[in-house]
Amino acid sequence: MVVGSRIKDERLKRDMSQQQLGELLGVTKVSVCGYENGTRTPTMETFLKLIDILNMEPNYILGRDVDVVCEEETQYSKKKSRVLKMSKADLAIIKEIKKYPKLYNKLCSDLSRTVELMERRIN
Repeated sequence: MVVGSRIKDERLKRDMSQQQLGELLGVTKVSVCGYENGTRTPTMETFLKLIDILNMEPNYILGRDVDVVCEEETQYSKKKSRVLKMSKADLAIIKEIKKYPKLYNKLCSDLSRTVELMERRIN
């Protein structure tokens, strides 16, 4: 959900409404909302317009500036090569959560609160 949150952040930095961005892109406000929430994917043409309008680097909007993850049986650790090591169990949890886009997006937008609510529900 990196893409959606970055679109929203950049739009808000420019004090632009979803309606205004949609008009510049030639799409509806609902489409822009979908891009930001991760429920819709822009066409390549719209994506290119989006990065031009918001003056964004493609690697940034795609989340390619984020640390790389590799699968190993170790605890988390940072290396100079920007590789973040994760246990297989942690990767399995992430893969499972990504099967549920609404939950994944909620975790991305408000991690602490969502985990707290999940903990309460379990207990």
